[in-house]
Amino acid sequence: MTSAHATPTPAPADPVPPAGYADIRVVAASPETARRVAEVLRNCFDSTEQRSYPAGREGGTRLHLTVDTTHSAEPARSWLATSRASAADRPQHGDV
Repeated sequence: MTSAHATPTPAPADPVPPAGYADIRVVAASPETARRVAEVLRNCFDSTEQRSYPAGREGGTRLHLTVDTTHSAEPARSWLATSRASAADRPQHGDV
């Protein structure tokens, strides 16, 4: 007797933004908190206008925006430059 197993259907993938861009989603208890986080991101990167939505029954806020990491402001530019891994930092062949 053969047992039929149902294969779960994978959830649809979110669309991937173009190279150099990142989609950001912020979920916060209040709209003001979400806006403050978006403001910090906009001070570091060019971005789209934020879009906000209710987030659950508890009254939270979900905020979406897209940032352009190729046009960053000074704080982000210096952080990005120092955070990139150099060839010497990468694991070599055979390293565990």
